Amino acid sequence: METHLADFIRDTTAGREAEEILRRCVHCGFCTATCPTYQLLGDELDGPRGRIYLIKQVLEGAEPTEKTRLHLDRCLTCRSCESTCPSGVHYSRLLDIGREVVERRVPRKGVDAALRTTLKALLPRAGLFGTAMKLGQMVRLALPPVLKAKVPPLSSAGVTPRGGHARKMIALAGCAQPSMYPNINGATRRVLDRLGIDMIEPAGQGCCGAVRFHLNKAEAARDDARRNIDAWWPLLESGAEAIVVTASGCGVQVKDYAHLLQDDPDYAHKAARVALLARDVSEVIAAETVRLSLLLADCPPLPEAERALAFHSPCTLQHGQQIRGSVEALLTAAGYRLTPVADSHLCCGSAGTYSILQPEISTRLRDNKIAALTAGGATAIASANVGCIGHLSAGTRHAVKHWIELVDARLAAG
Repeated sequence: METHLADFIRDTTAGREAEEILRRCVHCGFCTATCPTYQLLGDELDGPRGRIYLIKQVLEGAEPTEKTRLHLDRCLTCRSCESTCPSGVHYSRLLDIGREVVERRVPRKGVDAALRTTLKALLPRAGLFGTAMKLGQMVRLALPPVLKAKVPPLSSAGVTPRGGHARKMIALAGCAQPSMYPNINGATRRVLDRLGIDMIEPAGQGCCGAVRFHLNKAEAARDDARRNIDAWWPLLESGAEAIVVTASGCGVQVKDYAHLLQDDPDYAHKAARVALLARDVSEVIAAETVRLSLLLADCPPLPEAERALAFHSPCTLQHGQQIRGSVEALLTAAGYRLTPVADSHLCCGSAGTYSILQPEISTRLRDNKIAALTAGGATAIASANVGCIGHLSAGTRHAVKHWIELVDARLAAG
């Protein structure tokens, strides 16, 4: 695609990256076939190709409008289009650049601005969010349905193993997950312990930065990344093998730290190392397949009524991190029979804060996803991302768990 970027961005890092991405696009339209919002709305401007044109116009000097911003807002950043694109167009990075420019040119007002400000202030602060979540859980039964759907029942992290292994890995605690679903990291700690690995959650870490980054606060997201790197660095220097991330959405962000901090002379090198050492928990467990298989061999067979399981692969796992098949293989090894899921490449509609900011589209996508997940007769649903788990749970009576919780339960039965 021929481009003529405007002076305000042409010679910047963002401008050079945007031009390289735009020149890769050949207008083929393959991306529209796998775009969730285009499938629902049928509007070219609500598909990747249309949004690319909008961003190109803005970067070439056209003045954006609220309509421009709306079409960019409606994108889930699911990256399904990137998995489909034959030309390797890194659409999500172009979208980040375009959104940041449009956000500056078309300031938000009223309820939209207030809601986004609240989300940026509340969600990334684990202490503040955790307090609010616990209060909500205490009065959950009295909450109106809209709020009740966002508040899971109170739960615990379960038994903490004694540890003391020579092998160490760092775990990202995250911001929302510890208070919403503490057993996810609890289960991970127990599974890793059985594999001879200690899981450490260092003080000082916090939100991965994805919340602020996708709400167009890039510098605040960089500060989140720097804080985490500072918390992790001493442990990495003392021999920690990897950074384990149990939320696939956070994993995408941490693996992108090298790009996020590429222009920071104090952090670029450290960020690159952190990005290389970041692992989704499925990558960590898959690397220990032989030992895990021996442990699972001692487990009693699953009752037939519990075997049928649907796995929802989050977009951040299959498109963002390009991890496909690993979780499915681990669940199968644990004794589950995975049911077929139609259109498994499509987003469930969670997408971070999308379910709050675009509730109508999000709900339609969720309902479609639940229908696909339950059509094969599954008795439960597994996923790999805290946001997807909460979003799906709000729309079905089926139990929705993180897959590592299921593996942990199987090992505990052995």
